[in-house]
Amino acid sequence: MTTIRFHALKESFNRKPLKVKENERRSAIFGSNVFNETTMRQTLTKDAYKGVKDAIEKGTKINRNIADQISSAMKDWALSKGVTHYTHWFQPLTGATAEKHDAFFETIGNGLAIEKFDGGQLVQQEPDASSFPSGGIRNTFEARGYTAWDPTSPAFIYNTTLCIPTVFVAYTGEALDYKTPLLRALQAVDKSAVGVAKYFDKNVKKVNASLGWEQEYFLIDSALALSRPDITLTGRTLLGHSAAKGQQLDDHYFGTIPNRAMSFMRDLETQCMLLGIPVKTRHNEVAPNQFELAPIYEEANLAVDHNSLLMDIMEKIAERHNFKVLFHEKPFAGINGSGKHNNWSLSTDTGINLLSPGKTPMSNLQFLTFFVNTIKAVYDYEELLRAAIASASNDHRLGANEAPPAIISVFIGEQLTKVLHELKGVTKGKLSPEEKTDLKLNVVGKIPEILLDNTDRNRTSPFAFTGNKFEFRAVGSTANCANPMTVLNSVVAKQLIEFKQEVDVLIKKKDLKKDEAIFNVLREYIKKSSNILFEGNGYGEEWQIEAKKRGLSNNKTTPEALKAKISKKTIALFEELDVMSKVEIEARYEIEVEEYIMHIQIEGRTLGDIARNHVVPTAVKYQNTLIKNVTGLKEIYGKDFKKYAKEQLGLIEDISKRIETINSGVTKMTNERKKANIIEDIEKRAAIYCNKVKPLFDKIRYQCDKLELLIDDEIWPLTKYRELLFTK
Repeated sequence: MTTIRFHALKESFNRKPLKVKENERRSAIFGSNVFNETTMRQTLTKDAYKGVKDAIEKGTKINRNIADQISSAMKDWALSKGVTHYTHWFQPLTGATAEKHDAFFETIGNGLAIEKFDGGQLVQQEPDASSFPSGGIRNTFEARGYTAWDPTSPAFIYNTTLCIPTVFVAYTGEALDYKTPLLRALQAVDKSAVGVAKYFDKNVKKVNASLGWEQEYFLIDSALALSRPDITLTGRTLLGHSAAKGQQLDDHYFGTIPNRAMSFMRDLETQCMLLGIPVKTRHNEVAPNQFELAPIYEEANLAVDHNSLLMDIMEKIAERHNFKVLFHEKPFAGINGSGKHNNWSLSTDTGINLLSPGKTPMSNLQFLTFFVNTIKAVYDYEELLRAAIASASNDHRLGANEAPPAIISVFIGEQLTKVLHELKGVTKGKLSPEEKTDLKLNVVGKIPEILLDNTDRNRTSPFAFTGNKFEFRAVGSTANCANPMTVLNSVVAKQLIEFKQEVDVLIKKKDLKKDEAIFNVLREYIKKSSNILFEGNGYGEEWQIEAKKRGLSNNKTTPEALKAKISKKTIALFEELDVMSKVEIEARYEIEVEEYIMHIQIEGRTLGDIARNHVVPTAVKYQNTLIKNVTGLKEIYGKDFKKYAKEQLGLIEDISKRIETINSGVTKMTNERKKANIIEDIEKRAAIYCNKVKPLFDKIRYQCDKLELLIDDEIWPLTKYRELLFTK
């Protein structure tokens, strides 16, 4: 065993888990470090409190005088908790969060100083916009960009810093972050959903999109992770032979949580409580050393912020517990990858979940309206939804080991499928009294009873209805939830606008009653979108053939999938809803394609380095040991030595062939990268990285993994899967 690998294992086994005491009830400490409504009521004047609430609920602007009052109260509250700095906390298009800390401290002359934080500092900051991905919106000589306070997401304290959630825009006004388009999409779905909800309840004034994410992740001992250059640089293992035991016994799933992992989880959950992140569920996942945590649902914008914050603090807390947390969608070959299921629904300000049926036919009809419209929206924009979850890392996961395939389909279960089939038969135009009775009592009226036992779940479905919400299962574990949530809320908003227009036309021009008009429109939507409904095995080859017949896309790679983001249809959608301009759309497309290229490029360079500088020299070293052994046998047995050295000679030849294949593969991969790098057209460059560079990874890996089985464990340079996955 190599010195690095030995010391990594020794350090791992000698460590003791850190113990975290849970002295207080969760409810007692929840939100203690958040400038939430309770804190605002205690610290703000009536005018300031009303200004914030109006900004949150009505979208009104906060004037400078009110902003000064809020900032003063926020500063005093933060200082009382030992805070020294503040930062505008934002989510640029890097996929990570960003922050620039400024001290409250300010000199006033004569050797004196004060703590200062005014309304201007609360509302706006100016980070360098050219140093973040902008897709050409900002150049190096055009550095100006602004962060602006988002009052709908409360400020919070982490360590000694007051963090103020903000949007990030260019000097010229274009969004340079994930949050801005999300807020616009949420505004669009609110407006359109309220219009439809008023068919059923005139008192509805606001509809909120809710989100509940489920974060999957791996915990790997930090010493072992640091001994792997591929994990350090790419977040995943680029090579490594499967351990004799993987997840085949299903003994990790929902099993007893290991002590070290439990200590990490307790520490993490305490921090989450202080920060107002309502985490509720924790458990072992399917793969060894894989885990999941999930929160109580929240309003989508706040949920997105909380998930981004959670990923930040998970990495920091993991360090305290001598862990490396892996968010990569597929860090280990041959076992389950990690996703981030996005559970989505719509709720009114009157307390009604629009995707949960009530006890009356009228509330059931409301449920069916939003249920069918969501399915229709997914059908019309299935390629865009696939693009929303596309990334180099998620490509490894989709369609493998329980993850959904790249084909977007909707699972609703047998019983709801029967309900939709019944609705298909609704008479066009006015309904007879018998038809109305049959619909309300025998079809619509039985939905609550149906949903009590809503058939089995389909874990291969990318978009599944799960009782009172839709679960977008195809979202990757590294993703910022804002991306898929912006798309989903936008397409549903667009669909609800069209639905209301069609219903109003039937009521006005065809003289139909409201219920009859709704039934008529829903019937047509069910007919048009039925191809997206699928109850079977998403992994089967038969489904790929069937999906093609149905006209559904199967964009297996990110370069293929991302093209939907700049289609005329997508641009028209986002511009109509004022979610994104054409400039913003095209910029994001360019950023995501470039990001894909860079990910593959970094992985290729890392793999080439490990193969040539770690694996091949070790193989040669072991081969020399074998040659020395064969030479000794020849000295002992003379001409008959081959009889005694048959296995050694076979190994020497086998190793030589694999070394040759590895070296030629790395050379070819390097040459393909060089060819790609001189191509100016970003789409063509991405295509070469996808179709010419990336396929060589598996060929190089195969030979390296075979050498791992052949070479003496004592000298193998890389920590093996059995050590990474089964060290507790």
